[in-house]
Amino acid sequence: MRDLATLRPSDHPPVTRRAIMILNPHAGRGRASKLARPLPDIARDMGWEVELWETEHAGHEVELAARARDQGWPVVIAVGGDGTVHGVVNGMLATGLTDTVLAHVPIGTGNDFAKTVGLDKASHPERNLRAVLAGAVCHLDVGKVLGEYFVNGFGIGFAAEVVRNTLEFKRLRGFALYLASVIRTFFAFRAPPLAISAAEHCESGRLLMTEIAIGKTAGGGFRLTPQADPMDGLLDVFIVREVGTLTFIRCLHRVMLGTHTELPPVTIFQTRRAEVTSLDGPLAVHLDGELRFPGEARLVVEIEPARLAALCAV
Repeated sequence: MRDLATLRPSDHPPVTRRAIMILNPHAGRGRASKLARPLPDIARDMGWEVELWETEHAGHEVELAARARDQGWPVVIAVGGDGTVHGVVNGMLATGLTDTVLAHVPIGTGNDFAKTVGLDKASHPERNLRAVLAGAVCHLDVGKVLGEYFVNGFGIGFAAEVVRNTLEFKRLRGFALYLASVIRTFFAFRAPPLAISAAEHCESGRLLMTEIAIGKTAGGGFRLTPQADPMDGLLDVFIVREVGTLTFIRCLHRVMLGTHTELPPVTIFQTRRAEVTSLDGPLAVHLDGELRFPGEARLVVEIEPARLAALCAV
């Protein structure tokens, strides 16, 4: 699925055709290494100078992206899923502003960031590489919480448990994996008492789901924030209050279609800064699908507008 409506090319100098390709060989439940094999040669055929660096352990993509930035590589191509993009971006931005431009080839499980930059399904990496290397630079917003950047979304409570439960389904991939995990999580999860505070909206109570997004989708295609614009300088906050089983099923179907925004249990608003407090103590959170276990109950989420230069298939 391509979502080009909100992508606007930036006034950016032409990109020098030199890139480090950072590959997570374990992405896509082990498919990435095989699917990515032709990519360096395709890039070279397009006139690019490319080196391939493979990650060797969790978090290695952060180190490799920081090294590529420090060595002056103009482009870093993240080959993998949303977690790979997350790590690469945090490596690129770790020391402040950078001239390095992000590119992405999705070969992951959810691949939500790929939709933000106008790319196709993860099963077409060669087509996606050609599209992104022939694309234009857009300056995208990034969020920040716990001293860490995110490019698609941050979630607390239910969403983090969904991420954790995906590990229980060994044979599923993509949207089917997240759908199965959402259903399992709902029947085992009690909505926690949370307080949300922003200039535009405040509320507290048992909130089933709280997601603060930059992209339109999460979990491989759930259209939680269908109106989100990754270039508008705003966070889109999605809240679902505690609901019963029948209401949950009706809401779930509408969320898949992106037609849920006016449902009574749902609130969506935009802000530049939000505070989220877990009233029963710290909860697990996720950033772009990466689990974190903060030791604090009060979290501040902020937007950094136009912070990330990225090649987009516009």
